[in-house]
Amino acid sequence: MEDNMHWLTQLFTQTNSVAYTAVIYALVIFSGAAFGRLRIFGITFGVTIVLFTGIIISYLGFTVNEHTAHFVREFGLILFVYTIGLQVGPGFFASFQKEGLKLNLLMLIVVIADILIVLAYYFAGSAPLHELIGVMQGAVTNTPGLGAAQQTLTNLVGDGQQAVQMAAGYAAAYPGGVMGLIAAMFIIKYAFGINVLAEKRLTLRRLRAGTSVVTRIALQVSNPMLENQTIGDIRRTMPFSFAISRISRDGNIELADEQTQVHVGNILLIIARDDEVDRLVTLIGSPTSSSIFSDSPKSASPAYITSMRINVTQSGVCNKKLSSLNIHERYGVNISRVMRAGIEFIPDRNTRLQFGDSITVIGDEAHIKTAVAAFGNSKRDLQIPHIAELFLGITLGIILGAIPIPIPGVPVPVKLGLAGGPLVVAILISRYGGRFSVTHYVSQSANLMVRELGLALFLASVGLSVGPAFFAALKDGDGLYWMTLGIVITLVPLLIAGFTARLWGKLTFPEICGLLTGSHTGAPVLPFACEISQSDEAALKYAAVYPLTTFMRIMVGQVLIVLLFRAAA
Repeated sequence: MEDNMHWLTQLFTQTNSVAYTAVIYALVIFSGAAFGRLRIFGITFGVTIVLFTGIIISYLGFTVNEHTAHFVREFGLILFVYTIGLQVGPGFFASFQKEGLKLNLLMLIVVIADILIVLAYYFAGSAPLHELIGVMQGAVTNTPGLGAAQQTLTNLVGDGQQAVQMAAGYAAAYPGGVMGLIAAMFIIKYAFGINVLAEKRLTLRRLRAGTSVVTRIALQVSNPMLENQTIGDIRRTMPFSFAISRISRDGNIELADEQTQVHVGNILLIIARDDEVDRLVTLIGSPTSSSIFSDSPKSASPAYITSMRINVTQSGVCNKKLSSLNIHERYGVNISRVMRAGIEFIPDRNTRLQFGDSITVIGDEAHIKTAVAAFGNSKRDLQIPHIAELFLGITLGIILGAIPIPIPGVPVPVKLGLAGGPLVVAILISRYGGRFSVTHYVSQSANLMVRELGLALFLASVGLSVGPAFFAALKDGDGLYWMTLGIVITLVPLLIAGFTARLWGKLTFPEICGLLTGSHTGAPVLPFACEISQSDEAALKYAAVYPLTTFMRIMVGQVLIVLLFRAAA
């Protein structure tokens, strides 16, 4: 029997073999992901639990080669931050709009307060800098920030031991960070005597009143100054984007283009943002029923004007201005809307279509079929992963992260590192890649898969590296101190920001919950935030501050280490 089981013994004792390393990683990730699905007090921790299963397994003696763990950790971190950048990139710059600007200013209160608390403890001599950075990143539940800080620290001191202690502080403070975030929501709720249902209704009213969406409206021309004017002239008159897709003359529906002339009494079908409708009514004429432009004809007719949403998958039309494609002349259709990365907008002559865009085309059935062939609309092509472009972006990100940035008075140059470099490149590619013929499209499921895999590899590597140090810290008392410090770093800034958001920002409770959760990139607590506020608006506000928060959290740890390096050394 022992001989029959000898292979199993070898598998778990030959610690330098590839099979041993692979099975340990697989067990850590499997057990962590499985436990992460469990709901505890309304919270699911997801793949984050992999960190703790790695700690336990390494404490039991199942460790992996130090150099292997270092490579897997850094590679997993690169995959994670790059795919996050691709996801949040389109919304990164949009988050600085009016409402987003207020939310991000409130988020900065949290970040600055976190920094001030860490500096206070550091200059008071309460703990070494690297431990405080680890505790801070654990308190704000920000894994990419930990990875970036560890890499910067290792580059500066050349010794990985302090990076291991940093990770131990992160692991000890993480539970306190989660508890502090939940406690902050409860304190704000009861401090202001919040009625959750009333706040939910108020949030919904604000959302409906303040959200601009693309809509369509039929207007009957009554302005005599528009007589014999072309569609192009009318569009150039207004300082905002809108599209006139169809025109009704004496009951006949026609496809409108830039040269189509307008006469008083014509009915125009207009695609515009709903907050611009009043200005269009003032310029053109009164609203009327749009039923005459129904996409379902009352009688079968091959020339009936209708609309269809198709996906851009044909490389021949990608990354070119609409004005150069001559869509109407070549295909007999108009493009009225573009959906890209979940954001819908009205295109103009300078809009460049990108692979994966979902466009609304308007025309008769025959011409729409021609357009479908020209633009692709291939579901299969959408599912094909663009591996070359993915690793081109990662390569550029690594190169960017390695560039030293000298700062006067700082002993060593600052680097974006393996976390910051790929993150910045991914954000830029997802926003501007179409201008340089770089395909950044990744399906949502593929992005999530790569992101979660990268995060799982990173957390497993961290856990397997810090297990003994983590339990030693708990045994000696430092672990409990770190956990308490994590609660302070979490709770104090969140309460300051939460009270400011309520008293000055006039935010509703669901909005505050989303703001606080996003300020700590607290994805594990997001379901709880939505549940306690009984509103999905918490998730929307979380998304509004998440991109800039992620960037700030990654950079803050690195900057603190570099700026204080001389004193810490």
